[in-house]
Amino acid sequence: MQYVAAIDQGTTGTRFMVFDRQGQVVAAEYLEHEQIYPQPGWVEHDAAEIWRNTRRVIGATLSGAEIQPSQLAAIGITNQRETALVWDRHTGKPLYHAVVWQCTRTLPLCQQLIDDGLEETFRAKAGLPVATYFSGPKIKWLLDNVPAVREAADAGNALFGNMDTWLIWHLTGGVNGGAHVTDPTNASRTMLMNLETLDWDEELLGILGVPRAMLPRICPSSAREPYGCTSESGPVGACVPVCGDLGDQQAALFGQTCYGAGEGKNTYGTGCFMLLNTGEQIVPSKSGLLTTVGYSLEPGQAVYALEGSIAITGAAVQWLRDNLGMIEHAAETEAIARSVDDTGGCYFVPAFSGLFAPYWDMYARGVIVGLTRYVNRAHIVRATLEAICYQTRDVMEAMRADSGIDLTALKVDGGATVNNFLMELQADILGVPVVRPTVNETTALGAAYAAGLAVGFWSGLDDLKANWGIDRTFEPAWDEERRAEGYAGWQKAIARTRDWVEK
Repeated sequence: MQYVAAIDQGTTGTRFMVFDRQGQVVAAEYLEHEQIYPQPGWVEHDAAEIWRNTRRVIGATLSGAEIQPSQLAAIGITNQRETALVWDRHTGKPLYHAVVWQCTRTLPLCQQLIDDGLEETFRAKAGLPVATYFSGPKIKWLLDNVPAVREAADAGNALFGNMDTWLIWHLTGGVNGGAHVTDPTNASRTMLMNLETLDWDEELLGILGVPRAMLPRICPSSAREPYGCTSESGPVGACVPVCGDLGDQQAALFGQTCYGAGEGKNTYGTGCFMLLNTGEQIVPSKSGLLTTVGYSLEPGQAVYALEGSIAITGAAVQWLRDNLGMIEHAAETEAIARSVDDTGGCYFVPAFSGLFAPYWDMYARGVIVGLTRYVNRAHIVRATLEAICYQTRDVMEAMRADSGIDLTALKVDGGATVNNFLMELQADILGVPVVRPTVNETTALGAAYAAGLAVGFWSGLDDLKANWGIDRTFEPAWDEERRAEGYAGWQKAIARTRDWVEK
């Protein structure tokens, strides 16, 4: 067996990647799926389309690279977190579209929980604030608003899962005995899992009215006892163990080999997510961060992390392309942004889904401020890239306040890191070096690592650390005065977004 594979099911598309023992990409295929916007603030995905795309990218990758299923030691899964789906255990059909993590339809429900004084209960047990971001309120919304979901739940036929659970269930048999499982990194994003016990919490289930029977079994992220195996009739075409499962940001932490307390990374995708490993210690945040599970290698054990979650970063570039028609391809932004020396005094805060860390303002909305007749397309494109970097600085400042650790360098990954100008801006705005690894798709790599560890393809974490290498380090060039002035303007722009929607 020469390879380990991973499915990376993201917000905008699904990728299948095959890695060798050195953690290098051997083959990969990718397909986008439709983004569905039924109402302002609502975001949905067709889970059936995602499963079809998953089958297609697996088949295309293996056939295109002439890789035999017998050459695969294991398969890992990584996924967009907090995107909630309920389906029928007997038919395998979704009972409603998947409600995406960016969706704000649960805002009234979340506000009611806050008004009822329950936010501290969720923070204390689940490590999370009450917010539209998480899966638990979405499950309640589905139960309360979709009759088919309520009927199936009452009959014991409803299965809930984030997208990892949906794919693992299908891969391991679906209606014919598919494994209904998740791991602690995904379960910790539901507002329903107790961080200490690593199990569903009866009090939190009761508050949201979620039947325990519809929830998946929580297993280690790297499972020596596989969740199940693929079948000859499935897209892989043979029995391959499925034994790695990590939410996308925790997978990137694992793929970046941040295994020691105090090590961290930032992933640039649809959103932006900075995680700091806190070891076996659960660190409550006082600065607007999330306390979450980093990964779990043994039943009942976990390594924890502090996380700063930013809702809209790469999605803001998509918005320039799809909604405004300012660009045709994301890759154009580098040259366009380089064509001007600054943003002409404008700032763009893409709070399309409210503000996540460290503000947690469900009522904020996006703004572009500081506009004059001088500002042109290039300035707005540059302001979009700077917004990614300033939001990351907001999180870094909160992380420093919570942990007491001064960041000396930032490991980065994700699709947007190929933009050299973005990485230069990030170093300038943070004032620390930005380190890009040789493999920037570390989300899929982390899932592959988890699966490979489970079957002994890699013998331990030291093997994985040996694979990590630096592609390029970006050093800051701005002086402290320019850095401080730019950040002060950003904070003024943030203030303009707050409480835009009336409570």
